[in-house]
Amino acid sequence: MQTIEDLGTYTFPSMLANSVRKFSDRPALSLVNGEPITYSQLEQKSKGVSALLESFGLGPLSKVAIWGIGRPEWGAAYLGIVNRRMIAVPLLPDFSKNDIKGILNHCGVDAMIVDKKLFEKIKDLNEELPPVIIRLEDYSVIAGTPTVSVSPENLAPVTVEEEDTASIIYTSGTTGRPKGVELTHKNLVWNTIANRCCHDIKETDKALSFLPLSHVYEFTIGFSMMILNGASVYYLGTPPAIGALLPAFQKIRPTLVLSVPMIMEKIYKSKIQPSLNAMKLYKIKIFKKLLHKVAGKKLMATFGGHIEFFGIGGAKLNPEVEMFLKDADFPYAMGYGLTETSPLIAGCDSHKGIPGTIGQVVPGVDLKLINVRPDTGIGEIVVKGPNVMKGYYKAPELTAEVFTTKADSCGEGYLKTGDLGTLSECKDGLRLSLKGRCKNMILGPNGENIYPEDLEFVLNQHPMVNESLVVENNNGLVALVQVNEEQFELEAKKRAQLKFPDIKEYAEEFMRALADQKNLILKEIQNFVNEQINRNSRISEVQVIKEFEKTASQKIKRYLYTA
Repeated sequence: MQTIEDLGTYTFPSMLANSVRKFSDRPALSLVNGEPITYSQLEQKSKGVSALLESFGLGPLSKVAIWGIGRPEWGAAYLGIVNRRMIAVPLLPDFSKNDIKGILNHCGVDAMIVDKKLFEKIKDLNEELPPVIIRLEDYSVIAGTPTVSVSPENLAPVTVEEEDTASIIYTSGTTGRPKGVELTHKNLVWNTIANRCCHDIKETDKALSFLPLSHVYEFTIGFSMMILNGASVYYLGTPPAIGALLPAFQKIRPTLVLSVPMIMEKIYKSKIQPSLNAMKLYKIKIFKKLLHKVAGKKLMATFGGHIEFFGIGGAKLNPEVEMFLKDADFPYAMGYGLTETSPLIAGCDSHKGIPGTIGQVVPGVDLKLINVRPDTGIGEIVVKGPNVMKGYYKAPELTAEVFTTKADSCGEGYLKTGDLGTLSECKDGLRLSLKGRCKNMILGPNGENIYPEDLEFVLNQHPMVNESLVVENNNGLVALVQVNEEQFELEAKKRAQLKFPDIKEYAEEFMRALADQKNLILKEIQNFVNEQINRNSRISEVQVIKEFEKTASQKIKRYLYTA
């Protein structure tokens, strides 16, 4: 595992130079169905991008957007930008045309590297686009005319400092208006090295990457950490549909995978849970763990059989799914962080997780809880450390709002995460558990704190419910649920047909009965959750939502929904 002693400075030029020196002929990046490029080839490709950008007169502090799905050219483009002291502006693939328009305008982007399909969505923005546009797949020029002749061989020396901005990352998050998070070379490279507290990467490791590289979670752990240690990354090259993922796992047989909870939860609910529930022995407690181990071996085989680290981050994992993974001895690992913290704040190595907790605080990160309730020990998480952002780009007031002042109990300069948690002592230091978002907490009628995430975990265990969101209205707590439509319709129809088997003769009555049965199923979902929670947190109504709008890390955008 490489350290700062190997690099010398916390910068991307130092990191790439060290990797080329030590792993020159090792495979670095590849598409699943492509030919890998080596570390020396990655360096040459990145220098080619640098020379191309500089031929348009761009240089230090120029801002270059990258918009595309994960592929080797994305990584080479990023390094070609930041290694010349330019600033990369990674854009999420699912950003809308209006999102892109607003970001380009706010950030003042000088050039854009974009894949062919995504460019089609914005090409009619015309003069609102940057003057230089380059195609991601082959670095061909779409717009702009070079003004000087620059080759990779005659690039002039450029000094990159640790505190130079490497990336401005725009994220809509779950709280509304997009913000540009300004991260330095040190923020990102320090966090890349610090991640060894969760897992030691070897040069023989292989990662299968399918999350957006513009998301700092995938970028730092799935790209930078692999590059730092001479490992190989294989990109799916398409959106992460199960039909494309499963063959890729079998072909690459990765040792490392990063995922969001939703992917593992879907696999568990659609593939694992039904087969377990069909076994009579599964209802007997003594056999449950044994059957989990058997199912875990099948799950490992599905992922190619060589997984050593299956990182799950971006949101909390369903407790039932986590307990299954723990019983199955599956090498999962939870992590917690923010874009603003580059991202990792806390995490654990595979096989060392304790269900319901995140893991140890990353060494070097100063984490505290403020406004702690004495009865529960729950407080807001605040952090300080080399991984914490410079601030929000062009937003000093917004930046000031998220940092503590001298008047705060913890002192000045801590980033307020907006997350609630508890801390406990463990042999490796402090262990963090998450309890929800400060803004999401609902004050109950008797003054008690209600955490909607806890209710949603229970709701999501109902076989009809895919996802849920608990909100408040004048009548109490309302559960918005996205149901398994096929199963929901089939069950309601089956029940209605028991009353009116001759649908043609009693069509009108049947439709009324069908609507009644759907309402009855929703009532059953309501009773399912209310039987498992305390009286003060009970759900008063269940409403069906067609589909939730989400962020890149597959969190539901809560601010969009009310009952």
